[in-house]
Amino acid sequence: MKTAVTELLEIEYPIFQGGMAWVAEHHLAAAVSNAGGLGIIASGGAPCEAIREEVRKTRELTEKPFGLNVMLMNPEADAIARMAVEEGVAVVTTGAGNPEKYFPLWKEAGIKIIPVVASAGLAKRMEKYGADAVIAEGYESGGHIGEQTTMSLVPQVVNVVNIPVLAAGGIGDGRGVAAALMLGAEGVQVGTRFLLADETQIHDNYKEKVAKSKDIDTQVTGRTTGHPVRLLRNQMTRKYLKMESEGADLETLEHLTLGSLRKAVVEGDIVEGSVMAGQIAGLVHKRQTCSEIVTEMMDEACSIMKEKAGRFCR
Repeated sequence: MKTAVTELLEIEYPIFQGGMAWVAEHHLAAAVSNAGGLGIIASGGAPCEAIREEVRKTRELTEKPFGLNVMLMNPEADAIARMAVEEGVAVVTTGAGNPEKYFPLWKEAGIKIIPVVASAGLAKRMEKYGADAVIAEGYESGGHIGEQTTMSLVPQVVNVVNIPVLAAGGIGDGRGVAAALMLGAEGVQVGTRFLLADETQIHDNYKEKVAKSKDIDTQVTGRTTGHPVRLLRNQMTRKYLKMESEGADLETLEHLTLGSLRKAVVEGDIVEGSVMAGQIAGLVHKRQTCSEIVTEMMDEACSIMKEKAGRFCR
């Protein structure tokens, strides 16, 4: 499949793997890139030198382009931004803040800049400052979320920018890819589906909880703090929501979740840990390789678009 995104990045398929903190490391990123998509390393809150090592390990496993997600709230974001240049990273995606101050540095180095946006206004601003594309991420996604759904956000972003738009949030199979393309996107970013990939180095308890989840099994915490997060419901989310409803302050709530993502991903604590996943989790049940996931999604998307075009359009 050729789209503006595949041509921009010289990749085979317009599928990005989401930059999920504690999840998106070198095994996963390299496997997705080798499968024809764009693998992405997550910086999360990790130290710069640890992320540098992940970049180098990824390069040992693939000769294809891969990206780095810079979480702008990371205390070492400045150092990570410079490291991306030093290590010759092909693509940078960003989240949790405004990346404008890094644009001159990255543009001079020839890095493709693709910020995650949650509004049409921010998408326009990113284009103005030189972004090569944007990822319009809807409310359905796992982890930190915005307020608009993917269905409403993507076409509004497409309408106001001239750069390629990728859709993210609630996309876990070929139907989602086809729908995103019909909304005007030139590609998609997928997170939750890759949680069950064989190459994903997370605790098996985490994978099992995602595999067994249903459509109603996610909850959003942190609405009152201004930092809403979507997770699979467990004892921790119930405790958090109860405290939130009783007016607990931000410091108390942050203390409850301190280290909870690592607890789930690394230690396998799916009771008190943060099991981040999107609303699409109820559709994700199969353990597969990254190559199988990417190929299946693209084959299904192409099949659907050909079938529906013939069925509805005369």
